[in-house]
Amino acid sequence: MAVSNQITVALHEIAHARAGDKGNHLNISVFAYEPADYPLLAEQLTEARVLQHFSSRSPTSVKRYLLPKLGGMNFVLENVLDGGVNDSLNLDSHGKTLSFHLLKLTIFGARRR
Repeated sequence: MAVSNQITVALHEIAHARAGDKGNHLNISVFAYEPADYPLLAEQLTEARVLQHFSSRSPTSVKRYLLPKLGGMNFVLENVLDGGVNDSLNLDSHGKTLSFHLLKLTIFGARRR
């Protein structure tokens, strides 16, 4: 019986993220720790999947920019910050906190380390 070396992992196990906010918009960059994992991220971290993951925050759009030579991608989520840092009544629900939310996403078919 063959044993698969493919597993399901949380995104944070194979990538890290950086985030920033500008007014009511958020950008999150995701970078694979290992270059071999970038194709898996490019396949699974789609605009539609990120939009669904943040659906409770009602972004009006999600745009993905691929950065293959850096092994990463940048997402711009529009109108997702409840009016922006200065207008929002939410505590710490911007930038870095939301990048951690994205890193909880499940990635299928990652390689065993």
